[in-house]
Amino acid sequence: MSNSRVLSGIQPTSGSFHLGNYLGAVKQWVELQDSHDAFYCVVDLHALTSAPDPKELRKNTLTSVAQLLALGLDPERCTLFVQSHVVEHNQLAWVMECMTGFGEASRMTQFKDKSVKTGTDRIGVGVFTYPMLMAADILLYQANQVPVGEDQRQHIELTRDLAGRFNHQYGKTFIIPEGFILKEGAKIYDLQDPTSKMSKSAESLSGLIEILDTPAANTKKIKSAVTDTGREITFDAQNKPGISNLLTIFSALSGRSVAEIENEFAGKGYGDFKAAVAEVVVEYLTPVREKTLELLDDPTHLGQILSRGAEKAQAVAGKTVRDVYDRIGLIPRG
Repeated sequence: MSNSRVLSGIQPTSGSFHLGNYLGAVKQWVELQDSHDAFYCVVDLHALTSAPDPKELRKNTLTSVAQLLALGLDPERCTLFVQSHVVEHNQLAWVMECMTGFGEASRMTQFKDKSVKTGTDRIGVGVFTYPMLMAADILLYQANQVPVGEDQRQHIELTRDLAGRFNHQYGKTFIIPEGFILKEGAKIYDLQDPTSKMSKSAESLSGLIEILDTPAANTKKIKSAVTDTGREITFDAQNKPGISNLLTIFSALSGRSVAEIENEFAGKGYGDFKAAVAEVVVEYLTPVREKTLELLDDPTHLGQILSRGAEKAQAVAGKTVRDVYDRIGLIPRG
């Protein structure tokens, strides 16, 4: 394992991850455990910007942890924890807010998009300060790299700017992190709208392949997936986005190349192909679903894993905050 440290997080905003979450991020987190000092957290504080129901938030947080474990994160090979269990996230976030310009924060895409939709009077201040908390999440652990999707690039740039600003003003304190933009490999699209990324924010859940859906539910969704004109099963993202998306899913979960799958289904119809995709998805996700439910049946065991993860995370985060407080002139508690 290299000494290079990675940190990434996922929000507990729903009862199940979808296939896009897994193939776009978590699958690569699992691989990075063997080559890096990996820190992964369920970012429950970030979820508060959408004012979730308290019972739902608790349930979704535990379900997120159980799914990460079932998908291959190993507490012996990575540090897995819940963000709110490490108080230093809030402590460093305030320092980052004080280092960030108002105009700088106003230009963040997420805030701009949401304020256009809802108006600034109705948007929570947390949406505005969210990127500073994200910067704190990263800088606390002195991460060298942050595995994120392309849509998070702006947040990484802000984090780098804030780390550099702090170092310049108060002396070398933070490692300047690099964005580790995850491989494009398996970009998964909505089954009902194959020109849009698979996302929980879609109008309908019928286009999502959810990790915890029953085999029957996922089979039905795949068999009802939007396809394209013609009958050829060929990869053509421009003209055949529906079939291309299903080929990507088939390839990513089976480990077979798209060309090999195209050859197998040459001359066959969409019905046969969808049935085969459904079979691959069900075969891949059923053990993950069963393992997740098994873990959720033992909340004591989950709690122990999270407690150990929080201790390991806090050991690193606590040192960072002590250094930061010392450099900016806050006196230590006696």
